[in-house]
Amino acid sequence: MIDLPVIDIQEYKATKDIRICKLVSSSLHQYGALCLKDDRVSTTDNDRFLDMMEQYYETSDFQRDARPNLHYQVGVTPEYTERPRNHSVTVETLEPHQKPVTLCPPNLDKKCRFFWRIGARPDTTQFEELNAEPVIPIGFPEWEDTMDMWGRKMLSALQDLAEMAGLGFGWEANTLSDIMRCGPHLLAPTGSNYNVHNQLNDVLAGFHYDLNLLTVHGKSRYPGLYIWLRDGTRTSVQIPDGCLLVQAGKQLEYLTGGYVKAGFHEVIISEKTLKVIEERKAQKKSLWRVSSTLFAHSASDAVLQPLAPYSTPETRQKYPPILAGNQVLAELKQIELGS
Repeated sequence: MIDLPVIDIQEYKATKDIRICKLVSSSLHQYGALCLKDDRVSTTDNDRFLDMMEQYYETSDFQRDARPNLHYQVGVTPEYTERPRNHSVTVETLEPHQKPVTLCPPNLDKKCRFFWRIGARPDTTQFEELNAEPVIPIGFPEWEDTMDMWGRKMLSALQDLAEMAGLGFGWEANTLSDIMRCGPHLLAPTGSNYNVHNQLNDVLAGFHYDLNLLTVHGKSRYPGLYIWLRDGTRTSVQIPDGCLLVQAGKQLEYLTGGYVKAGFHEVIISEKTLKVIEERKAQKKSLWRVSSTLFAHSASDAVLQPLAPYSTPETRQKYPPILAGNQVLAELKQIELGS
């Protein structure tokens, strides 16, 4: 298990210390991830969100709230719908003891997920389906308030991190936040049913990277997340109390010309997961694993390409200009959510 660097948002706001910005950029380069401490994000808020999502997954039919015509980018995605990209070539480069549990080529994911839009959407866009109106489940009068409360807090934390990261990368303080403005940000809690999937090394979310800009996770009630560092090391992550886990996505890899790599990860049932399942079963608590996840995106109509000082003939060839919306649609097609 690795202890990732912890970035304190309030410390940065009080000091504007550029060394914190450099730690952000170096952590994203070296690990593809970091822990983020933000006093505005409380355990109580996370618990309120997790409680509601557990109740939703326990009672949903996974059909009424699904929107396959919108690439499942709002509403619920049933289990066995999404298939991770085949990363066999990457897996072959890993040492045997660092390889994922995920089969390559991968099976369909056993997790389900709900996408809830967070933040303003553009008045006009070429990508209406990526900026669709939200789906509100029946029977949850607290749904909008709870989802908006938790999603906005996590997005605010990422917007502050974006300023630090931008300065650390040698950009302006507003470079990343401008790219994120009116992006199709999604609160994206996954649900994994441990009443059904409860065997050691069951793969809930197969080996993959995230297609967006930055991903942030609150603390889950079940362990099982493993990430890969830039050097190919596979490790579990311990999120300190009061912190969030942030991972770099593919859009940040584009903007940095590969200086930051989108971080690979998978979610499995480990020995520690089985122990927690038994503990919660004895306490008659929910056996649904909910991830407290938010995907922050570049605006759909923004151009993804390497920015100086990462823009070179080599990086421009590897990461040619593409509208973020087209990049997202191409990725969705690869994981069988898009047409």
